[in-house]
Amino acid sequence: MRAYIDDYCRYLVDVMGRSVQTDRAYRQHLYAFEEWCACEHVDGAEVAARDLRRYLAFLHAAGYAPRTVAAHLSSIRSFFRWMVRMGAVDSNPVDLMLSPKLPTTLPVVATRSQLERLFEAPDRDTAQGLRDVCMLELLYASGARISELAGLDVESFEDAGRACRLFGKGSKERIVPLHRRAQHAVRNYTLDARPSLIVDHHDAVRPNGRHALFISDRGRIMDAASLRYRFTVLRDRAGVSRSVTPHTMRHTFATDLLDGGADLRTVQELLGHASLSTTQIYTHLAPESLKSAVRQAHPRSGS
Repeated sequence: MRAYIDDYCRYLVDVMGRSVQTDRAYRQHLYAFEEWCACEHVDGAEVAARDLRRYLAFLHAAGYAPRTVAAHLSSIRSFFRWMVRMGAVDSNPVDLMLSPKLPTTLPVVATRSQLERLFEAPDRDTAQGLRDVCMLELLYASGARISELAGLDVESFEDAGRACRLFGKGSKERIVPLHRRAQHAVRNYTLDARPSLIVDHHDAVRPNGRHALFISDRGRIMDAASLRYRFTVLRDRAGVSRSVTPHTMRHTFATDLLDGGADLRTVQELLGHASLSTTQIYTHLAPESLKSAVRQAHPRSGS
């Protein structure tokens, strides 16, 4: 079963264009299932729905959160769907199961005060500080995921820096316009700070020849984990709640756009959501935009 799992994960990356983070998550979920099968003497090629129910019960008993359990089941479903296509099994046992119903939780957004303190945290007199300012401004100005931010290159900016090209889940590309403050932060960092952070020019160049935007204090390309760590340092320095994460900036970006009058379809495009239903969660956080839409569009709103 391990060989099939490894082949499937390579398929996700090489053929489907999934990210390294997705590969890691699927491997973690599927390896855990494989280990449980071995302990329970279950043949991976002959897994039945009752075996899967026992496995989910095992995860629940181990204290896994409902969303984590659902993620495990989703990985197993996709894996067996691929196994059916490969002819390794006759049917997908997960097709006989319903996905667990998850409680709807609203995204956390940063307050205006938290944002102000966060943007004041970097030391703008240093190269590292200008880099951190650039990171924060781009997170809030583009709604980028931290992994998308880590994938930015110097060449990712278009129209004299007025927009950036992001590659999201499934290597889907989108172009997001940037406001002037973010443009200014990118320009200051790339011209004045980034060159001084580079120790060896080869370390700042990706295998495809493009020049990574974010460079660490040691002159290396910063990955998502490195950027997340810098965000944590700045957040703690600013005395902001730990509930505020890089993804909170994405939620805040979406909510502020809706409150400012942007329509849901536009926000969907800017966030790179495949489904509008994913974006709709933000309407619960931006009631003013809904009230405004009703006032402007409903024929009896003026009566």
